Amino acid sequence: MVRIIDYKQRHTENGRAFFVLELSGGIEMVKSTTTNQFYATSKKAFISSTFDEQTCKALIGTEMPGRVIKQECEAYEYVVKDTGELVTLTHRFVYKPEESISTKEDNAIKRLLADENTFSKNGHHKEEFAM
Repeated sequence: MVRIIDYKQRHTENGRAFFVLELSGGIEMVKSTTTNQFYATSKKAFISSTFDEQTCKALIGTEMPGRVIKQECEAYEYVVKDTGELVTLTHRFVYKPEESISTKEDNAIKRLLADENTFSKNGHHKEEFAM
């Protein structure tokens, strides 16, 4: 599950304003490479919306099925806010919706039908039991 934790106003190239929702992917425990101690963190991602500001405010706290995942992308430069350090990153965090139950069922049926040995070829089914 992900939770909507905030929203931000952004602008298109032609200057039109729109809002993005900030999603948090839930708590994760990560081990520090410098102190060797664990700390709690969460992955965050932004998704575009068609909502007005009032709706975005009302959506804060809403949970949705899915997760925030790390996705490789073209290299880009990023300034670390706390230190001012300029770093080059090759990933970003994106929202991935949870696969719906109907999609899982559809995939299971496709796998079943794709296996040519699932059904008898001569009209008779020979039961085999593995023990």
